[in-house]
Amino acid sequence: QVQLVESGGGLVQTGGSLRLSCACSGGTFSDYGMGWFRQAPGKEREFVAAITWSGSTRSYGNSVKGRFTISRDNAKNTVYLQMNSLKPEDTAVYSCAADRNPGLVVSTDGVDYWGKGTLVTVSS
Repeated sequence: QVQLVESGGGLVQTGGSLRLSCACSGGTFSDYGMGWFRQAPGKEREFVAAITWSGSTRSYGNSVKGRFTISRDNAKNTVYLQMNSLKPEDTAVYSCAADRNPGLVVSTDGVDYWGKGTLVTVSS
């Protein structure tokens, strides 16, 4: 059974930075396309970032381009999300997602496994 466990969320001030991590166990991490999605209170889940199995290709949601960076370490079975220049509108539960296909997972339709999420709160 594949498990995804996020960490690194918390409270940060506007303009600050956080790095989220997602550790994968129970599967072949290096075969999976990985992504991050977020859901703010009262809003639909939103695509944040995705990375292919090799890390060679990445994609970002429009609202985070230029501020967030996704990366992965296949030796550690971990995907990361570096978040800089955080804004109050970035406040959400951030969830890690895995697609058994090795490409970019940019839609919830393509997700095979979900983490439980980690809360990021950006204060103004």
